[in-house]
Amino acid sequence: MKRSFLLYFLIGVPAFVLAQQSAGLSSQPAPFFDVKKIAATSVKNQAMTGTCWCFSTTSLLESDQIRKNNSTIDLSEMFTVRNIYIEKAKNYILRQGKAQFGEGGLGHDEIRAVATYGAMPLQDYTGLVNGATSYDHQKMFRSLKRYLDSVLNKQPITSGWLNGYTKILDEYMGHAPDHFTYAGKEYTPLSFSKDVLHFNADDYVSLTSFTHEPYYKPFILQVPDNFANGSFYNLPLNEFIDVVKSALEKGYSVSWDADVSNKGFRQDIGLALNLDGKATYSKDALTPDMQEAPYNANIRQELYEDLTTQDDHLMHLMGIEKSKGGKTFFIVKNSWGKVGPYEGYINVSEPYFAINTISIVLPKAALPKELLEKLKL
Repeated sequence: MKRSFLLYFLIGVPAFVLAQQSAGLSSQPAPFFDVKKIAATSVKNQAMTGTCWCFSTTSLLESDQIRKNNSTIDLSEMFTVRNIYIEKAKNYILRQGKAQFGEGGLGHDEIRAVATYGAMPLQDYTGLVNGATSYDHQKMFRSLKRYLDSVLNKQPITSGWLNGYTKILDEYMGHAPDHFTYAGKEYTPLSFSKDVLHFNADDYVSLTSFTHEPYYKPFILQVPDNFANGSFYNLPLNEFIDVVKSALEKGYSVSWDADVSNKGFRQDIGLALNLDGKATYSKDALTPDMQEAPYNANIRQELYEDLTTQDDHLMHLMGIEKSKGGKTFFIVKNSWGKVGPYEGYINVSEPYFAINTISIVLPKAALPKELLEKLKL
């Protein structure tokens, strides 16, 4: 993700807004009409970290828990972040430092982490130490990177390097418990994910839409934060959009990876609109029913290949709505805290979604039967 852009928002600019949200309503008149709004846990704050990938997909799993079991559990994002840092370190060492090592990731990293390490409630592992009340991983990240590079400086490397690495994680995030109690019963992270969350990694699928790879086939998505070389099934753009809308209408939410570093993503008015990059807009001209710039698969591909569209930020799509003029918008939960007039949500237009989306993760059950057959899932 574009680190400088993300930090700009994290350290002092209000997050984006939404006309209505599941946790409550704004006192302002609503310019949208809900079509489907999916239950979600409260808005969280990733603060000074590049861990949006975890917050967005953890929120997806939490909404799935509400949908499947009618129970609300706030899961620990930092337990997953810690475990993915371990996976990143192993990858970095084996690739002799010729690999992406950063704070960013993609939605599939959450799925992989829960499958491999399990999960736990937030109350059992916050990842905050020494009285801290918000996250700041800047020093930790630099320490982790410096340590790994020092390990690689002397080869063959020491067999116990991972122990020194996890000590740094313990220092900045705290030691993660091996066992904990939930609802009067003791669990390990893996038994909790199996017996309480009923989690199965095969229940989720990663999708994208680009023209440089065959449709209905998986390919390794070429973005920096895909450090794990994960594969994404490729769909034609219109079908990709329809899958998302259909999933939301059926009550399945979506983890969304997108570019947010353009003039159309406006926190101050609570809208993400597909604007003409060469035009100048006054604030008053930006309304839900304004005419947006055209979009198609070729425009989308060009912006991806010239590096205009990058994997900036992941959020949680948890509803669909219509503007007063009948345009489709997605209800999106962000992870920058309960800020802005609608406390951390944003309305994303269909054209904005079409142009700026990098990838999504969603429950496989949300896909139509015909598409499952095409993808051989």
